[in-house]
Amino acid sequence: MIVIEGCAVATVDAAGTEHADGHVVVAGDRIVAVGAGPYRGDESVTRVDGRGCLVTPGLVNTHHHLYQWATRGYAQQEILFGWLKELYPVWARIDVGAVHAAAAAGLAQLALSGCTTSTDHHYVFPRGGGDLLAAEIDAAAAVGLRFHPCRGSMDLSEKDGGLPPDSVVEDTDAALAATKDAIDRFHDPSPGAMVRIAVAPCSPFSVTPRLMREAAELARSHDVRLHTHLAETIEEEAYCKEVHGCTPVEYADSLGWLGEDVWLAHAVHLDAAAIARLGATGTGIAHCPSSNGRLGAGIAPVRDLLDARAPVGLGVDGAASQEAGQLGAELRQALYLARLRGGPAALTARESLALGTIGGARCLGRADELGSLEPGKLADIALWDLSGLGHAGIADPVAALVFGPAAPLRLLLVGGRAVVQAGALSTVDEQVLATDLTRAAKELR
Repeated sequence: MIVIEGCAVATVDAAGTEHADGHVVVAGDRIVAVGAGPYRGDESVTRVDGRGCLVTPGLVNTHHHLYQWATRGYAQQEILFGWLKELYPVWARIDVGAVHAAAAAGLAQLALSGCTTSTDHHYVFPRGGGDLLAAEIDAAAAVGLRFHPCRGSMDLSEKDGGLPPDSVVEDTDAALAATKDAIDRFHDPSPGAMVRIAVAPCSPFSVTPRLMREAAELARSHDVRLHTHLAETIEEEAYCKEVHGCTPVEYADSLGWLGEDVWLAHAVHLDAAAIARLGATGTGIAHCPSSNGRLGAGIAPVRDLLDARAPVGLGVDGAASQEAGQLGAELRQALYLARLRGGPAALTARESLALGTIGGARCLGRADELGSLEPGKLADIALWDLSGLGHAGIADPVAALVFGPAAPLRLLLVGGRAVVQAGALSTVDEQVLATDLTRAAKELR
């Protein structure tokens, strides 16, 4: 048993329970007690001194492209479509070595920023590149994060009216077969699973309607979740209206791509009808504020989505459009962008923390196991050190975490296992990861 005590506690449960001085008790991979004051039980437990800290659920990253860690810094002044056109030829050269190096580095950076569960949307499978999905799953196991890789796909190339070149798309039947194979090989539906697969055709401008429709049928026949990009830019909206005669959300709806088993990346450009439909169907949203800012895509209507009762989580997005890759920092970015759109009452610090925890767990269909500190839930826990200069004098610890600078971690547990201790990774060597990533990035350049 592990007891974290002497710290402020933000449980992010349905009642918003908090303790100014409390404890969390872990046995095996589960939380067994949360409460105020010191723990009064067995003295043989391992005690963690949490004085000066805030303990929260581990953060949940709902959207990423980990391979992009090897291609950061490109297309610095481009909108999404121009950025993609510059990077597609580079991504056409990725292989197992590059993907493993990029995934390990990206997941390590996520861990250092308080993330315990991450998705990844991998949709580029060059011919001869090797078993890329296995490479990133191996990287996640080494770092120690809970992992939800999404088997992506593209089958609509430039010559057929899409955006990507032929070099990075797949045959439709081959993409569907490879997606089924990924589910068969890697998906673990059991409680406490470390790896779960989702089905994830890339976007309206890179995927045929047939692949979208049949991918949804495949996912539902295997009881796995669905993920895709949608309504990210005004250019995408114009494309959907020109090619399909409707908005992106109407297009997704027509193909069976709305529902409680679906979460969508971005959802920036939505009208009132789209917001209402997403809320009514329980469709989740991966909000990626820094990436949307980097590409000038716009600001997602997070307040309106929350009011419509749509699940909303946070995502760092691919590191080629969000070079920092720190999920903890997205708490502040989400808060700021919501207020730029709707004023200072548009989002509170606690609502932002909820986006990064229970909101993300809802998007991934794991709110029964993740996203809050409650007995019976998985011991995915972040202990943030707020004792330093950057947070000194802020009496509200949640406000200190969200409004203040990036907080170091005193401890990060994933299923009760320490992944970060005293601000450093305890599972992998950070310098080795940096060296491997630098080599992979140079080879791709």
